Amino acid sequence: MGAWLRDRLPERVDIAAMLAERRFVHDDLTPVRDDEPYTPHTFVWFHRDLPDEVEVPGEIHVVHRDERLVVVDKPAFLSSIPRGQHIRQSVVVRLRDELGLPELSPLHRLDRVTSGLLMLATERRWRGPYQTMFQRGTVRKTYGALAPVRADLELPCTVTNHLVKRRGSWQAEVVPGAPVNAETLVELVDAGEGGLGRYRLTPRTGRTHQLRVHLAGLGIPIVDDPLYPVVRDVAIDDFTTPLQLLAQEIAFTDPIDRTERWFGSVRRLPLPPGQAS
Repeated sequence: MGAWLRDRLPERVDIAAMLAERRFVHDDLTPVRDDEPYTPHTFVWFHRDLPDEVEVPGEIHVVHRDERLVVVDKPAFLSSIPRGQHIRQSVVVRLRDELGLPELSPLHRLDRVTSGLLMLATERRWRGPYQTMFQRGTVRKTYGALAPVRADLELPCTVTNHLVKRRGSWQAEVVPGAPVNAETLVELVDAGEGGLGRYRLTPRTGRTHQLRVHLAGLGIPIVDDPLYPVVRDVAIDDFTTPLQLLAQEIAFTDPIDRTERWFGSVRRLPLPPGQAS
């Protein structure tokens, strides 16, 4: 088994030390021995050593908590789930520990650079009904954004097109002539100083980067967007310019008890540098 582990895991993993410390275990939690005969179709469990991560500033506001749901208002730059270089610095890992909910899991996506409302299930048994609700598009979500004002742009308007996010590509792209799979209602709430305005965005679909692509396509890209209209090289620990996109409201009919639910963000645009709030 030791030889198999050395073959399967990267060279940087100290297999000998982990075996000596009994950190590899079988399903029944008995330690895996270095000289143990290799057995095909065997599951081996271990916790990997995690690299140090820069702490993401900003508070995770718990907007609501009950037996089935936790609704939080997350800061920009904090991942919803552990992935890539963000493990401890994710909503799920932080809150599982802080709230004592080991099965806590998100019910929908929210980009790492987007701030605002994220809904999570407290236990596995509640995930199905709520995830189905999101998949069927019966959840009403409203976003706010800070973006340039164009005098020649007639608003409100509805943007429709076909979006594709290809693996390995930073940006989603519009596919001309393909069937519509992305739709957003864009409304200007008010125009402020410096040629910027606050917008209300109501997505009727949930494609990856949909709101960011749609506003960039209208010639009013969201302030401090690192990907649209062009990809900018921003350091992973640079928290000075949060994307000015906020998941502001979420409303739905609860699939369990049929009550009407509404939650609102405690944050306001413009979002401050460093997300100290």
